[in-house]
Amino acid sequence: MYEIPAKLRSRSICFENPTGAPCAGATAASPLGPGRKGSPVRLVQPGERVQLADIEGPGTIRHIWLTTHSKQELLRGCVLRAWWDDQPHPGIEAPLGDFFGFAHGGTPAFQSCAHSVGAALGMNIWLPMPFVRRARFELVNEASVRLPLFYQIDFTVGDEHPADVARLHVAFQRQNPTMPGRDFEILPRREGRIRYLGAVLGVRPLDPRWWGEGEVKMFIDDDTTHPTIAGTGTEDYVGLSWGIQPNAFQYHGANWRERDDMAHTGAVSMYRWHVPDPIVCERSLRVTIQQIGHSPTGKAKSIEDYLAELYERADDWSCATFWYEATPSAPLPPLPDAATRTRDLPVVTPSPGAPA
Repeated sequence: MYEIPAKLRSRSICFENPTGAPCAGATAASPLGPGRKGSPVRLVQPGERVQLADIEGPGTIRHIWLTTHSKQELLRGCVLRAWWDDQPHPGIEAPLGDFFGFAHGGTPAFQSCAHSVGAALGMNIWLPMPFVRRARFELVNEASVRLPLFYQIDFTVGDEHPADVARLHVAFQRQNPTMPGRDFEILPRREGRIRYLGAVLGVRPLDPRWWGEGEVKMFIDDDTTHPTIAGTGTEDYVGLSWGIQPNAFQYHGANWRERDDMAHTGAVSMYRWHVPDPIVCERSLRVTIQQIGHSPTGKAKSIEDYLAELYERADDWSCATFWYEATPSAPLPPLPDAATRTRDLPVVTPSPGAPA
């Protein structure tokens, strides 16, 4: 932290300096005078598309902060996209809230290694995003209400990146409901050298019994029928146990659960970050999680009896998946439309003081 790289230059983009150029911040005037908070916010109307940044590289996005109203329709209905190095399709495409680390369009305050969200919905992402020639970000309001938008993108230019540096990719999907016996894909098959970073998972159970016995599977390189890495259960994958507890830790946990009970029948938002335990491949990678529940009879006396109580089930699952790979990269899976993203959301009560 005490090193000062000779070629790096610090820059930041917001509505007060939309290009991030030197000596170009705070030029707009307000009733207080020139340069006195003249352009801090913009109202983004339904259907409107706003460019947040267009940066010439090489450089690295170091941090993004954003805030708006705590309406679930906005946090699930608005989409953030990013393009790396003039690739025609985006490398990041996700609903606003899921990109900032939480499912279902709402969250109490929490912190992980990748995200931090304050009680008044100050949303932060801390994952580094390197690029070589160009980085472009935009936000689209696909909700039916206007979006008050405050944001800041902090970055450096002059970084020395190789041409094949891995760029951050983020994709979102939702299945409502999933199909019994068909595993939910956290990361559809990607080819090339990839580092799977982790995922933000949202589950809304459609059956009052325990839903989280499904095992994560990671198909690496030559895996076909069976994976190299297999977990032991859904709550186990996010580093918890015996159900989902509202514990938001650095690399794993749940930032929100709908019901504070031992039955674990309510909706949850949870995450897992593979930072100290990297998941990498040389040729291909696919990550899935099973849809398996447990219906206890109270008569199980052995492991065999317990296994006989498992059953295939269908629930409402969403996933924002984060990984690194070089460009050119394949297009992301199609983003569900706004109606699909926002339908049947569980009620997430904002923290006291969150802007409505």
